Amino acid sequence: MGKRKKAAKRPATSRRKEPLDTAFTCLFCHHEKSVTVRLDRKDGIGHLACRVCDQRYQSKVNHLTEPVDIYSEWIDACDAAERNGTVGTRPIASTSRPAAGDSDED
Repeated sequence: MGKRKKAAKRPATSRRKEPLDTAFTCLFCHHEKSVTVRLDRKDGIGHLACRVCDQRYQSKVNHLTEPVDIYSEWIDACDAAERNGTVGTRPIASTSRPAAGDSDED
């Protein structure tokens, strides 16, 4: 009696997952890779901050959240704020002296 023939072994093809980015382009100052995202899974908060213009954003995270998700939420929040007209509106500082050219002298 002979031995049974075994099927030829297939070469193991390992699929390497490419890591997702954690540094992104800032929406406000447009510097590349200046926005970094940190995920604090213990507290359930994701922190996004730009090193150049110091823009910051926080969001809730879960065990499936990745840094690109926080960046996408930041983009959506900026778009929503822009549609509502709340971006770029700062109260005008009042001064006690008149501006140049606005003299009341006649």
